Amino acid sequence: MRKRVVSLLMALTLTGALISGCSGASSAESSSETEETAQEAEDTAEETQDEEADAGEEEEATELEPLIVGAVVTPHAEILEYIRDDLAAAGYDLQIVEYNDYVLPNTALEAGDLDANYFQHVPYLENFNEENGTHIVAVASVHFEPMAIYAGKTSSLEELQEGATVAVPNDTTNEARALLLLEANGLITLDPDAGLTATILDITDNPLNLQITELEAAQIPRSIEDVDIAVINGNYAIEAGLTETIAVESSESEAAETYGNVIAVREGDEDSAKTQALVDAILTDKVRDFITDNYNGAVLPVF
Repeated sequence: MRKRVVSLLMALTLTGALISGCSGASSAESSSETEETAQEAEDTAEETQDEEADAGEEEEATELEPLIVGAVVTPHAEILEYIRDDLAAAGYDLQIVEYNDYVLPNTALEAGDLDANYFQHVPYLENFNEENGTHIVAVASVHFEPMAIYAGKTSSLEELQEGATVAVPNDTTNEARALLLLEANGLITLDPDAGLTATILDITDNPLNLQITELEAAQIPRSIEDVDIAVINGNYAIEAGLTETIAVESSESEAAETYGNVIAVREGDEDSAKTQALVDAILTDKVRDFITDNYNGAVLPVF
């Protein structure tokens, strides 16, 4: 009898221990599930914070005010691209619209499709206003694309022989500049009253009896091998890949003062915040160095 009682008590003790063990396991599992749920909630909260931060950054980016500027590609659009980050820091999203002609950038500006343009010099701008009834004004002169003398069949001015051939542009403005450059290098003498309207008829002295051939400006680079030397506009020289010059218009010349390429805006917008931001970003030492370092003298800063 006593043996049965002892056996029964041991069985009950063992059963209690088993029940206690199962209860402990359930508690551990429950605790583990709780921890996992808490971790998931924390991860979700962090993801939400990250998404909110990203959304905030995107919203901040969209708050940049558009600044739309028309330009021809070389060098104007390239120079503008260089100051994109500076304008962003000033609160503006620079949007560059590239053109391949000299008419549309002005008509688009006049129509309000652009905030500014950058491609022309003042004489062209003034003539455009007069012929088209537009109201566009220059607000900053940035760079000058000098004409330069390039070697054709003759590699230097000192080697030029009697009767050497010289190609110059045939339009009034550029022909005068070309002739003034030849005069500045001692090759010819011009009537002092001719100035920026000079033509070959204004040559008063031609010691080497140079044979001056007038060609359409854009065609001269293609004809350079047929002449001894050629006077070529900076933009056409860049497009043709010409980099080695014999002589170049000075950045302090009358032509540089007259034909500096400008930032232009609609009349009345000269003092707007957008205009001032654009001018402030471009008339810097940084941009001056960029122009000097990248265009091998085919583009010269004038500020």
